[in-house]
Amino acid sequence: MTNEEKLAGLPACPVETTLTLIGNKWQVLILRDLKRIGTLRFKELQRSIGKISQKVLTSNLRAMEDNGLVHREVYAEVPPRVEYSLTELGQSLGPVLDAMDAWGTGYKELLRQTA
Repeated sequence: MTNEEKLAGLPACPVETTLTLIGNKWQVLILRDLKRIGTLRFKELQRSIGKISQKVLTSNLRAMEDNGLVHREVYAEVPPRVEYSLTELGQSLGPVLDAMDAWGTGYKELLRQTA
């Protein structure tokens, strides 16, 4: 699919566009861990995220790779080694993740204060 075709399929609203690309919790957690830890192998990423199935992780990584957020590096070894990392575009979501972290921290603190 060309970039023009991708662009034509995106919503007009920028917030909705962002949610289209990272709109489920698994994608946000993948971004969080690749940002925090750096390059990870599939099983390392699966362990770092927690309760995510292999199928769900695979489909989310593929979608994020297709959207240019995640880079997949395959090494010609036996057994094959595959590593995932954030692309420059994926790294540009860092401030979004930082804002989500700050908001979540503030929300928890507010709940503690009003408990």
